[in-house]
Amino acid sequence: MLRRLLRLGLGPGLPNRGLRTRRGGFTLGPSVGGIWQQFSVPENVQLSLFSINFLRNINEYLAVVDAPLVDLQFNPSGCLLLASEKDAATLENNVKMQRQEGAKVCLMSPEQLQNKFPWINIEGVAVASYGMEDEGWFDARSLLQGLRRKVQSMGVLLCQGEVTRFITSSSQAETSSGEPVVLRRIHKVHVRMDKSLEYQPVECAVVVNAAGAWSGKIAELAGIGKGLPGTLQGTKLPVEPRKRYVHLWHCPQGPGLETPLVADINGVYFRREGLGSKYLGGCSPTEEEEPDPTNLEVDHDFFQNKVWPHLVQRVPSFKTLEVQSAWAGYYDYNTFDQNGVVGPHPLVVNMYFATGFSGRGLQHAPGIGRAVAEVVLEGQFKTIDMSPFLFTRFYVGEKLQEFSIL
Repeated sequence: MLRRLLRLGLGPGLPNRGLRTRRGGFTLGPSVGGIWQQFSVPENVQLSLFSINFLRNINEYLAVVDAPLVDLQFNPSGCLLLASEKDAATLENNVKMQRQEGAKVCLMSPEQLQNKFPWINIEGVAVASYGMEDEGWFDARSLLQGLRRKVQSMGVLLCQGEVTRFITSSSQAETSSGEPVVLRRIHKVHVRMDKSLEYQPVECAVVVNAAGAWSGKIAELAGIGKGLPGTLQGTKLPVEPRKRYVHLWHCPQGPGLETPLVADINGVYFRREGLGSKYLGGCSPTEEEEPDPTNLEVDHDFFQNKVWPHLVQRVPSFKTLEVQSAWAGYYDYNTFDQNGVVGPHPLVVNMYFATGFSGRGLQHAPGIGRAVAEVVLEGQFKTIDMSPFLFTRFYVGEKLQEFSIL
């Protein structure tokens, strides 16, 4: 099996939140672990609905004989998205689409919002959307460990190393428009294993590029994007590492156990962590504020200056919070449209993608894994039509823009 299918990186859609990752390897830190259906792209709603069914029935899929059951510690407290007057119509249209897809989401006026969650300050909120079922958060580490244990029980050998080179063959072809192109097929991958100076050549029939924040670099190694700009041959995989911070704070006066995962107008989000008046949260920086992704050091001033003031404005009781810890991790950030890349590359004919989820990889992992398996084994998407997520959209310039980004 190892010689027939090589998977680079974490696996289809697994999280980069809280990860300390390098090419072809990983370690997993804490994760926000949210799952919600409140997206603007229908396929993302479908992925969440597929995933929640998988997670709710996790031990039907991942149970191993004579091993403990997987406990995801799922907290079904829902997710709450707040919108200003400027974004109210967009949120309302999104909810209409989400309901059509089968999600249990409701709209709330500011008055309804404050009645249900009296700890919230409704200033600046024109409307809110709230997931009534199948939304909340779960333990990412438990999911990853459960997946690893299951595939190992099925005979899969897990290795960790750094991809350094692809061995390919090539042939000439033309696109439908007559553009000359070079088709490539990967036959071997050179991998430098841990604690070894040797480069192990791995023979493979299929390569799945699920290397998260480093999937763009892996694609370059395979020759993707190394052609004339504006051509299919010169179209790069636009995925790069973006550093994000998550903070853990304690606040005995904070919101109670009914608190959902809250995403505010300004991009600040938070949720409860356990039963001891602790909370996780953070905010994605603006393009101008993007931190240096070459290290995982935490900028504590970012929380003090950019996150905490907004938290206090929305939840006044957070004025007395005390930060207890913080960590940084990577998003596999798709700079083109912040949406995933799923399926085959048109020119490197046996490389498939499962990357670019810009922070949503964890919650969509089960659906993305199914989609990649279907297209590899059967040549087409079946459960969910993921064709809008194909690599070719970068070449033709058709964005699949997702506006519900945490």
